[in-house]
Amino acid sequence: MEFSIKSGSPEKQRTACVVLGVFEPRKLSAAAEIVDAAADQYLSDILRRGDMEGKSGSSLLLHGVPGVEADRVLLIGLGKEREFREKEYRAALSKAVRQLNETGGFDGTIYLTELPVKKRDVAWRVRQAAMIVQDTLYRFDRLKSKKDEVRRPLRKLTFCVNRRSELALAEDALAQGLAIANGVEIAKDLGNLPGNICTPGYLADQARQLAKDHGMAVDVLDRADMEKLGMNTLLSVARGSHEPPKFIVLHHAGGGSAKPIVLIGKGITFDSGGISLKPGPEMDEMKYDMCGAASVLGTLKAAALMKLPLNIIGVIPTTENMPGGSATKPGDVITSMSGQTVEILNTDAEGRLILCDALTYVERFDPECVVDIATLTGACVIALGHVTSGLLANNDSIARELLDAGHEAHDRAWQLPLWDDYQEQLKSNFADMANIGGRPAGTITAACFLARFAEKLTWAHLDIAGTAWRSGKEKGATGRPVPLLSHFLIERARNNKAGAKRRHA
Repeated sequence: MEFSIKSGSPEKQRTACVVLGVFEPRKLSAAAEIVDAAADQYLSDILRRGDMEGKSGSSLLLHGVPGVEADRVLLIGLGKEREFREKEYRAALSKAVRQLNETGGFDGTIYLTELPVKKRDVAWRVRQAAMIVQDTLYRFDRLKSKKDEVRRPLRKLTFCVNRRSELALAEDALAQGLAIANGVEIAKDLGNLPGNICTPGYLADQARQLAKDHGMAVDVLDRADMEKLGMNTLLSVARGSHEPPKFIVLHHAGGGSAKPIVLIGKGITFDSGGISLKPGPEMDEMKYDMCGAASVLGTLKAAALMKLPLNIIGVIPTTENMPGGSATKPGDVITSMSGQTVEILNTDAEGRLILCDALTYVERFDPECVVDIATLTGACVIALGHVTSGLLANNDSIARELLDAGHEAHDRAWQLPLWDDYQEQLKSNFADMANIGGRPAGTITAACFLARFAEKLTWAHLDIAGTAWRSGKEKGATGRPVPLLSHFLIERARNNKAGAKRRHA
């Protein structure tokens, strides 16, 4: 897909289709009014006849509109103007792209990016537009013998802005949006692959390829390396699987001598629950238990494409969690890399066991901050549903950064408490701690477990169990929270640049 930015009058665009907005009830957007004037009130007449009300989700494709250079005009319903917000803007763009992709035209010129969205500037509108287009057009059919065919797929899209003075800002935003969309696509592809293909070794190969493509350094630790380091909690999860575990470390070096930002992604490529076996229905969706790992790879891809001037380290502990004769059993006590001992009361609480060794490992990098990303608890789905990711942190500043980044990206998170009161639930008679804290506050006690291994770090934890994939008819990975993490890094880079300017002023 080819993208471009333009500022120009809509009736003069030589394109297969020009996309305009209509508010409810029957009110043309500013760009649509310009076309209407050139067409001698052709659009107004159509609205008066009741062909379109402007309701959100509606559309009307017109051919041969007089006074217009475009072959077609696509009207997209925007809902009521006073209620037009981020949600309506995103829905309108998604609807427009789906319709454009079905018209048979090779290109389209979209004037929806000119629409005012409360508290959002042109850069946000264009960045979101690029991401929405790629998300709407995404298909995962690589494993089908017969591909889903689009008659004449879109090849080019142009986003229009109101003023020429906005072009440079919009161009930068477009580049950012496409970089993030590219990272989201990688995360989706990896998440959607089945566990017999996307194994720990496959994730390691993908990391190596990413490093090769973008000049990153990469290290992949094998079982013997982990044994020497004492990563026993990670290895305890891997004991029941024939697939060898991997510990992947990727380095994006763009920040000179600055301390790195570390992203840790949970990489359970299939989670059967181990000896504490999960129920059969929907167990196929446990291939998505590596979406934290996928999001780290996707975010590093986006960072590389944006050439962010940051040092970023992506760390992925990855294994399967399977039952078997050598699998870890409930009641086993394991000594972690940190030296703390863990009583395994439930082998299905395995994500925290691979993450805790990773948290200890990354201390060697003396990081600026650490964010781990994991499909960690079903309790998070019960608490927050599929709308927002859970966020817990031992530092209020990094929590606020991530919350703000999620708001900017429309990939939101919600902060839960990480109070010491909850640590009581992790007490064990036989070890320093248990790996579960019972049913109450399951998301919080899981984070409290991790917090014991992050005491030396500025650390935040994203529980994406409810947001990493969709079930049902639209089953598939979402690519979240790549947008949130990418905006977090963009803002970090911007603040670093601003700080450097102040120091040299």
